[in-house]
Amino acid sequence: MSPALSYFFSSLDLAEREREREMKRRWLSSYGVAAAVVVVVLLAALSIGTSAEQLSTRECENLGFSGLALCSDCKTFSEYVKDKELVSDCYKCCTEDSNDATAKVAYSGAILEVCMRKLVFYPEVVGFIEEEKDKFPTVKVQYVFNSPPKLIMLDHAGDQKETIRIDNWKRDHILQFMREKVKPVAAN
Repeated sequence: MSPALSYFFSSLDLAEREREREMKRRWLSSYGVAAAVVVVVLLAALSIGTSAEQLSTRECENLGFSGLALCSDCKTFSEYVKDKELVSDCYKCCTEDSNDATAKVAYSGAILEVCMRKLVFYPEVVGFIEEEKDKFPTVKVQYVFNSPPKLIMLDHAGDQKETIRIDNWKRDHILQFMREKVKPVAAN
């Protein structure tokens, strides 16, 4: 091989090696930036998860806690549910109870809304409707297509005040909730 060709090929090798080094530097640099971003996002998520004492209304509704407005309700909830994370979420969605006993939330009535086709998946709700609902004359059952089981709590004017999903509630829990939250009908 002539010295000119040898020089030409060696310069190609050098250029190729330089390109490879540059690509490695760029890859490492972008990998380093991506790794740093991942670390920052993870730290932010951890700090949000540990420092957030209250969840937003939407987050609470998605968890099914919109009706458990008072922290005493979470205490009652913890007696039935042994999942510490779920109870912790309840406390993140509640407000402190007032010392005034009359400040406890009570409703004039409720609508138990559920999809008739989905009732087969909720035997506890069916049991409540068939055996317990008559104890609460101000509670009406409303069948709405594709609706998950929920209680729509009503004020004295019949306006909706709160919606509570009851997908996983036992019949006894629904019964206890109704006894505590729905005002008894005044005797005539």
